[in-house]
Amino acid sequence: MKKKATSSRARKTVAKKATTARRAPVRKKAVRRPASKVTKKTARKAAKKVAKKATRKTTRKTITVPIPKGGLHRAFSGPLVDGPDRAPSRAMLHATGFTREDFSKSQIGIASTWSMVTPCNMHIDKLTDEAVKGADAAGGKAVPFNTITISDGISMGTEGMKYSLVSREVIADSIETVVGCEGLDGFVAIGGCDKNMPGCLMAMARLNRPSVFVYGGTILPGLCDGKDVDVVSVFEAVGQHAANNLDDKGLQNVTETAIPGAGSCGGMYTANTMASAIEALGMSLPNSSAQAAISADKMRDCFDAGAAVVYLLTKGIRPSDILSKESFENAITLIIALGGSTNAVLHLIAMAHEAKVKLSLKDFTRMGKKTPVLADLKPSGKFVMADLVRIGGTLPLMKMLLNEGLLHGDVMTVTGNTMKKNLAKVPSSYGPKQTIIRGFDNPIKKNSHLVILKGNLSPDGAVAKISGKEGASFTGKARVFNSEEKSMKAILKGKIKKGDVIVIRYEGPKGGPGMREMLGPTAAIMGRGLGDKVALITDGRFSGGTHGFVVGHITPEAFDGGPLALLKDGDKVTIDSKKRELRVKLSKTQITKRRKSWKQPKPNYKRGVLAKYAKLVSSASLGAVTDR
Repeated sequence: MKKKATSSRARKTVAKKATTARRAPVRKKAVRRPASKVTKKTARKAAKKVAKKATRKTTRKTITVPIPKGGLHRAFSGPLVDGPDRAPSRAMLHATGFTREDFSKSQIGIASTWSMVTPCNMHIDKLTDEAVKGADAAGGKAVPFNTITISDGISMGTEGMKYSLVSREVIADSIETVVGCEGLDGFVAIGGCDKNMPGCLMAMARLNRPSVFVYGGTILPGLCDGKDVDVVSVFEAVGQHAANNLDDKGLQNVTETAIPGAGSCGGMYTANTMASAIEALGMSLPNSSAQAAISADKMRDCFDAGAAVVYLLTKGIRPSDILSKESFENAITLIIALGGSTNAVLHLIAMAHEAKVKLSLKDFTRMGKKTPVLADLKPSGKFVMADLVRIGGTLPLMKMLLNEGLLHGDVMTVTGNTMKKNLAKVPSSYGPKQTIIRGFDNPIKKNSHLVILKGNLSPDGAVAKISGKEGASFTGKARVFNSEEKSMKAILKGKIKKGDVIVIRYEGPKGGPGMREMLGPTAAIMGRGLGDKVALITDGRFSGGTHGFVVGHITPEAFDGGPLALLKDGDKVTIDSKKRELRVKLSKTQITKRRKSWKQPKPNYKRGVLAKYAKLVSSASLGAVTDR
């Protein structure tokens, strides 16, 4: 039975109450079930049959269940707390609430990215509580702890955005540090904002201990003048305001209504893209990527994840049993079908590196040739993730892809079952009345929107986002800027004209440092009505909310002397998605001559985390990792 669409009045009511974490009525209902107490039978069922979404019933009383043994039970916590010589360790843990009995249980970390710096993560403390209950109910001992998050949306277009990609490494490093130091046997990681997802997965791959990822969930759309809006609407409104197509009151209205409460940005932007990719990898429970942040389903997802880690421990199933070349191919297939973010290319390569799986830009080209775009989701489409949730989430799409031979069904997942078994009872379609997901006979695009380009401007590769609406190629004169801020000023002042190719360089992993996202400039371009009239290329990144004729991740980056550093105003630049080329009309002799006069600029940072990052980070074509 299909769920009814949320009315505008109900949506605004939920959104308003979601801003106060302790007052969300849906959340309270999810936590306080009026049904019977948890029994040994129901707790064991949650651990052993999590693939079937075990029924959750919580209580304030302590639950005592048989302690699961076998597999990896206490493989890491045992040496830390067992024996007379480890009495000091036990003493410290007694102070945190451990009982004598708890020392015979597997210790399950609950890595929370809760923070009030962003709406994406403001509710994750409550989700963490549910994961704790799930792990405890299944016979483990939950140990919650925090890692960081930052906000891309808040810092976008400022110097602060240089810390965004860096935060991915900090998250991975901090989870690895806590789990490794504290001898945790397995863990749940709960993430919301963009870099949370790959950061958590990178830690899981490094540690190779039983673990499950939980996505914090999507936000509901806002409502402004009777229309659905989101964070990208605000960025585009800035361009409309600069073009005198939106007055101050209009800008204020969309600013105050676009983001109604808790949850990650609502389109198929980076957060929803990466959550979907992780589900396709098999590292989260079925449909975890397609649940609203404020919902009973999301609370159950967290409870079941805690129980699932205990189950994985008993079976001895590690991330290395799940993360394979085939599972990464499944992730690529799903994000293409969904029309996902260019950031997925960077993050999946980084995650594969940590999992010791060989993945490269060539794999995205190979998979992209046979995988169509089926989802009509923002930023290029009409709908948001909440609409996909309403019609059944990602599972029917995955079943469609499996039936078409585009997914590997025999890969292991965190349910302890294969992908094929997880999808066995899932419907093979969404039904005839919806228009969000198209069939294979009528795709949005017959092949991938993520196009890997090479040529004399990107010898090591670049990533283009070509929805098909912009055309297949673009040729224009270069307008060169050495920072995002300088390009933004030119766009807002109306200095960019039809036929220009905006070049933003020295924004790569080393040059920025941090490889900022260019949502501000691209949204301003759309807002000024230039979306199909100009192109933008950069060694930086793009937000998942970006659309238009854009190419990012150009390698080698300008700071390393890549060809992008040699461009001048007026150079003729061509982007050709059919030939998969990015080139400038210069001879090898001209390029060599320019290179001789080029000098590497001084680093923007000499101390602190950005300086350390710039020294360690690899090329974007290799995932921009810091431990290669």
